Amino acid sequence: MHKSVYLKIPLSQKNIESLSVGDKVFLTGTIYGARDLVHKKFMELIKYKNDLPIPLKGQVIYYTAMSPPPPKKIVGAIGPTSSYRMDRYTPILLDMGLKGMIGKGPRSEIVKKAIIKNKAIYMVAIGGAGALISTKIKYAKIIAYKEFAPECLMEFYVENLPLIVANDIYGNDLYVNGRKKYCIK
Repeated sequence: MHKSVYLKIPLSQKNIESLSVGDKVFLTGTIYGARDLVHKKFMELIKYKNDLPIPLKGQVIYYTAMSPPPPKKIVGAIGPTSSYRMDRYTPILLDMGLKGMIGKGPRSEIVKKAIIKNKAIYMVAIGGAGALISTKIKYAKIIAYKEFAPECLMEFYVENLPLIVANDIYGNDLYVNGRKKYCIK
């Protein structure tokens, strides 16, 4: 049976261990928006032993880029992007203390193994619901790489951001389980 869980960031190991695939998570706290270009820049910084512009320990990265905010709004639509594009970078970031990722779509076997090894969590947001998701963002600012706009590194404060656990620390996978449960053979 799936449960609904309200979590605050930074994520604790106890919180992560309590989550199972299919659980609904309502996340509150500071998360970071980063896509392909930011991840590539992170790898360059790591290679040359430079500090990253954000802390990773216990933190969550949301694979997103926002559209320009309409008048009197904090952000524009801010839906998830396909997570597989960050898969080659993810194990390194998990090894450095990243505890949560938000995106859409399945992850590679390498990432799933890194999630188990590092006791992290992958959650999905609903693709196509970027305008709805934006209502959960209470604060937004550019942290670094303004030149990558609209894919710059962002900091968001979210309140009860609705997510679903897609990969847990026990090796369960929403995409694999769902296909097994609903496929007619």
